[in-house]
Amino acid sequence: MGKTKKMKGSQSFRQRLLLSTLSSTRITIDEIRSDDMIPGLRPHEISLLRLIETVTDDAVVEVNETGTQLKYKPGIIMGGKNLVHNCALSRSIGYYLEPLVVLALFGKKPLSIRLRGITNDPRDPSVDTFRSTTLQILKRFGVPEEGLDLKIEARGVAPDGGGEVLLTVPTVKTLTVVHWVEEGMVKRIRGSTFSTRVTTDFEHSMRFAARGIFNNLLPDVHITLDHRAGSQAGKSPGYGISLVAETTTGCYMSADTTVSCLRTDETELDVEKKERLPAEDTGAEIASWLLHEIEKGGVVDSTHQGLLFILCASCEPDLSKVRVGTLSPYGVETLRNIKEFMGVQFTIKPDPLTGTVILKCVGSGLVNLSRKLS
Repeated sequence: MGKTKKMKGSQSFRQRLLLSTLSSTRITIDEIRSDDMIPGLRPHEISLLRLIETVTDDAVVEVNETGTQLKYKPGIIMGGKNLVHNCALSRSIGYYLEPLVVLALFGKKPLSIRLRGITNDPRDPSVDTFRSTTLQILKRFGVPEEGLDLKIEARGVAPDGGGEVLLTVPTVKTLTVVHWVEEGMVKRIRGSTFSTRVTTDFEHSMRFAARGIFNNLLPDVHITLDHRAGSQAGKSPGYGISLVAETTTGCYMSADTTVSCLRTDETELDVEKKERLPAEDTGAEIASWLLHEIEKGGVVDSTHQGLLFILCASCEPDLSKVRVGTLSPYGVETLRNIKEFMGVQFTIKPDPLTGTVILKCVGSGLVNLSRKLS
C-alpha cells in the first residue's frame, strides 16, 4: 500500500476515490467543507463511498463525527452480479456511474448492479447520455461490447427519484492505447425525450423545436419518445431531452437536460412555476448546446474529458494521443489528479488552426491482476 496521501477539501471527491482505488493508494482527506454552515460529506458522497464498498472487498472507510475527515484504504475490486445500490437523491445516478464503470473494468468478475434514484437531472449527465455516449467511448479503449450495457428500467426525476437502471460491465485485462484525433463530420443526430407523470405534449414540443434547429443542417435526425407511466415513471413529475451527434469517424457528442415539475400548493413555489421555460425553449436550448459542443471540436464533448483522460492514463504503457476542444476546468483538474495518483503526465499542445488541444501521454500500464482467467 505504501504511505498515505494527505489531501484537503471536498473538490474532486469522486476522482480521488476512483484514482486512489485504481492505484491502491490510501488517502486521508481533511477539512471537507469545514467552514460551511453544514460541514462535512454530503449524502451523495457518503452514498458513493457505500457504493465503492459494495463493489470492492476489504475497503476501509473511516469518517469522523462531523464528516469533515475521511480516511480511505482501498480494497480489491470484486465486481459481482445481482448487486443493488440506492443512490442518495442529492445527485443523479449519472454522478455514480462514471467512477463505477471505470472501477468495474478492473474487477475480479464482471459487474451487474441495479442503481436506484434519480435518472435524469440538469446537473449530471443523464442515463441516456451514458448509454449513447459514455459506453461508446469505453469501446474505443478495447472494452468488449458484449456485457457492456445500461438498461433504463424506470425513470426518476428530482426531488423524489424512483428511477432504476441496470448496469452491466465486463472486465478487461488492460486498456488498449488510442490514437484518436480525427473528429470527422457529423453524419447523424439521435436523441430521445422522456416524460414521467406529465402529458406527452412536453415531449412533442421539445422534439419539434430541436428538429427545427437541426433540419437546416443535416437530414438524418431522429428523436424518439419515451413516455413512462405507472411504476416506471418514478415518483416525481418531469420531462427531459437527451441528444447525441455521431460523426463519420465514430465520435459521439452529447447534451441533455431535465425539467422537474413540482406539483405543490405552496405559494413560494408558484414563483418557480412562472419561471419555468416553455418546453420548446428547452428543446431549442439543448439543440443549440449540442451544436456549441460540436463547434468546439475534439473527439469527446466537454463533460467526457475527465473520463477520456483517466482512460488514457490507465492504458498499456504506450503512447496515447487524443484531441479535445477547449480544456474544461474539470478536464484540467483531472489531469492534476492523474499526475498525483498515477504519476502520468500529459503533454498538452494547442492546435491553433482548429482551436483544439492535442494531448499525449504514456499509459501507466494498469493491469487487472484479480481478473479470473476464463
